[in-house]
Amino acid sequence: MTPGLFGTGRLNAITDVAGVQVGQVTLVRGENVRTGVTAILPHPGNLFQEKVPGAVFVGNGFGKPAGSTQVNELGTIETPVVLTNTLSVGRAEDAVVGWTLRQPGNEEVRSVNALVGETNDGRLNDIRGRHVTEQDVVRAIESAAHGPVAEGAVGAGTGTVCFDWKGGIGTSSRLLPAAYGGHTVGVLVQANYGGVLTVEGVPVGEELGHVPFAGRTPGSAEPDDGSSADGSCMIVVATDAPLGERNLKRLAARAVFGLARTGSSYTNGSGDYAIAFSTSPGLRPRHGEQAPRPYPLLPNDAMSPLFQAVLEATEEAVYNALFIATTTTGRGATIEALPLDEVRRLFRKYGRHPKG
Repeated sequence: MTPGLFGTGRLNAITDVAGVQVGQVTLVRGENVRTGVTAILPHPGNLFQEKVPGAVFVGNGFGKPAGSTQVNELGTIETPVVLTNTLSVGRAEDAVVGWTLRQPGNEEVRSVNALVGETNDGRLNDIRGRHVTEQDVVRAIESAAHGPVAEGAVGAGTGTVCFDWKGGIGTSSRLLPAAYGGHTVGVLVQANYGGVLTVEGVPVGEELGHVPFAGRTPGSAEPDDGSSADGSCMIVVATDAPLGERNLKRLAARAVFGLARTGSSYTNGSGDYAIAFSTSPGLRPRHGEQAPRPYPLLPNDAMSPLFQAVLEATEEAVYNALFIATTTTGRGATIEALPLDEVRRLFRKYGRHPKG
């Protein structure tokens, strides 16, 4: 399924953006451990010494990401972007700092801004056990590679829930035509949020009875406070377009807006964040450089096609997370996968013919 106007890259993944690598560690142990780590590397070199322009946009701030303040202050990202569960952020941050300090060339480094995002997988995972280790985080970083990206109940999406179905990791990309610059936009999501699922305009959640705010039981006088729609979504956006931090933040905002296409409620308990970076080689400031040099940036008037592309890629990344995730049991709860046969039936009912 490929919603929107633009075509996908070859892999239909964030790794269609040249240089970007993804590594994942999935932790499934016994009856209660359902969690993991997903690491995104903007380029394979020394990120601390050769930073990338970056920005973080906060849709709803009920979340615990680490490192976003410095990114928005300085406009650069200097470590891999790591996603995990809420109570493992501290351990993941420490692991990223340690890994960065050990990289050749960083022997004199005394300050590292690790960028770590999270969602809460405590419905299926023994989150209080804090089972993610430093070794797991390092393994995710060091296993990062170009090429296809595993989706669904893997990595940081192993224990996530989306629209009350099994969520997970999803990714997608869009390739702009040459007339619009020929740039690539890639998106990866850790989908763990709620609302009323809509798939390319088809009211799947409403038709299948996955609707918050509608009473806890049929005919109940007790209102639903919307907690069934709570959750979070971490979005990572990569592009090869030469964008500075200001327009990267605008691009990140459109990624969060793209969740609305899928039916997100953006509830009180949802932490909705987008991290965006550019891989354009001409924009990478060297650590410690002080001499001025020109940075070739796209003008504002060239941004609209990129905004369209990131909306489409975010929407599809969420669908991919849902369509590929499998039914998962953990901590005595079972979260069913989205019933794809029912989705197909609803598309026929509404006269829709999905692309892709």
